[in-house]
Amino acid sequence: MPKSNPSPLTYDPLPKGDAPSVAVIGGGYWGKNLVRNFYSLSSLKLVCDKNEALLSSLKDQYDGLDTCLALSDVLSRSDIAGVAIATPAETHFNLARESLLAGKHVYVEKPLVLREHEGQELIEIAQKRDLVLMVGHLLQYHPVFIRLKELTHSGDLGRTNYIYSNRLNLGKIRREENILWSFAPHDISMILSLAGEEPESLITTGGNYLHKQIADVTTTHMVFPSGLRAHIFVSWLHPFKEQKLVVVGERKMAVFDDTLPWADKLLLYPHQINWKNNMPVPTKADPEKVEIEQQEPLQGECKHFLDCMSNGTQPRTDGQEGLKVLEILNASQASLNDHGRKIVLSEAPGMQSEKSPISSRATRYELRANAQGAFIHPTAVIDENIAIGRGTKIWHFSHVLSNSRIGKNCNIGQNVVVGPEVSIGKGCKIQNNVSVFKGVMLEEGVFCGPSMVFTNIYNPRAEIGKMDQVRATLVKKGATIGANATIVCGVTLGRYCFIGAGAVVNKNISDYALVVGNPARQIGWACECGERLPDDLECLTCGKKYIKTEHGLEPISN
Repeated sequence: MPKSNPSPLTYDPLPKGDAPSVAVIGGGYWGKNLVRNFYSLSSLKLVCDKNEALLSSLKDQYDGLDTCLALSDVLSRSDIAGVAIATPAETHFNLARESLLAGKHVYVEKPLVLREHEGQELIEIAQKRDLVLMVGHLLQYHPVFIRLKELTHSGDLGRTNYIYSNRLNLGKIRREENILWSFAPHDISMILSLAGEEPESLITTGGNYLHKQIADVTTTHMVFPSGLRAHIFVSWLHPFKEQKLVVVGERKMAVFDDTLPWADKLLLYPHQINWKNNMPVPTKADPEKVEIEQQEPLQGECKHFLDCMSNGTQPRTDGQEGLKVLEILNASQASLNDHGRKIVLSEAPGMQSEKSPISSRATRYELRANAQGAFIHPTAVIDENIAIGRGTKIWHFSHVLSNSRIGKNCNIGQNVVVGPEVSIGKGCKIQNNVSVFKGVMLEEGVFCGPSMVFTNIYNPRAEIGKMDQVRATLVKKGATIGANATIVCGVTLGRYCFIGAGAVVNKNISDYALVVGNPARQIGWACECGERLPDDLECLTCGKKYIKTEHGLEPISN
């Protein structure tokens, strides 16, 4: 396990050749900033993304940079010591888990994951394998916040009575998550760090103005065991940008305003409250500027990850810290869903370490059950003439369109669209951010990884309706489709085939075939248990044996 003492926060680039090698997974909206910083620290070797045009642009911009389309190409490289993940939140768990299991140190952008049991699993894997697991809570590495934390913990401000944070702007408006999950993680992380304790209860209220099921504005009020109180106000419907953290102490009040010039970002107000005639009388004083050396926070964060990899030290924002932030987010969402109900965190389901992949979310979000015994999140939309099997679970912001059928014991993740007129067999698992369009049929036991893509029109045009040209896609029993893979319409994926992450499939796939790449090519065979088969087709994990047929493989009955 990494050592408990944190590595020092220094920002000078490591000498060339001394930095551990890193791959960035996801080079888009935020990933490009990680690419820039890890490259400047002489540590970046590889960028993985499914966008070939983006990769080409990065290669032109950064001399000597390698790129790839598939996660497997990252994990197979022995010269890559760590990965930095900057992809949609719903992909974080699978990408981080696969990277840790491949022996890579992992830095993952916020939030760590979406479910607490997944965060706990990542922490356990990292501990067992002696690997670094770090969460990108950027403001913990901002030199101004670091100085504010020093002032708070040293007692310069006196006893801390109250902390509040405003993170407000007009946009960037999202549809895959609400404002709480988009803006608040950084503020929760900072407040927990300043408080040095976890809240005992909280209340969250909000408003949905642009979409009836997605909050655009929220306020969260937290009460801590010491008597400290804090609140967080976040909005993407605000007339101007405001990023302000205020700490109210008995002796001084501190204001961290990240929108001001560097010299004015941290101001101390030595205001006092004096008592006269048994009445509190405020005495105001001029603000004091705090001199702090200017450094880019993201470079400090990237350097910290490299230091932890090199020295075996525990990150300041490690997996446990990320899990605590996730617990607060989940509790806040539960309160928001129930119109500001007070959540006592010590009593909230899932605040302890649970193993069930469903119990924490199901209880906290108070899923409603339909007549067939399926659990449907309150934010999910279910159209008319739908059949949903008993035991199936449909998570938040998902939409099942008319005339669709979903079998028993399926798990439909966040932001999933099913239909119209789609059939999904029993026991399927569809991860977050997947659309199962008309023309797609899933037999039982199919796994669809995060953000994988089905198409149903071969040559679409925005100006020409072509729904009469839908090409059917059949995914047979037990097949697995990896994260970010694309299935071009009109193909059949054979029984228990395994489609690697990021693969692009444009032809039929044999039963039990293992395929990767763009376009997808077969590189071997996969067992029903998911492991790659050796040349003799006898699984080293479960012992099952196979023979080759004209359709792929067939298991040999014992």
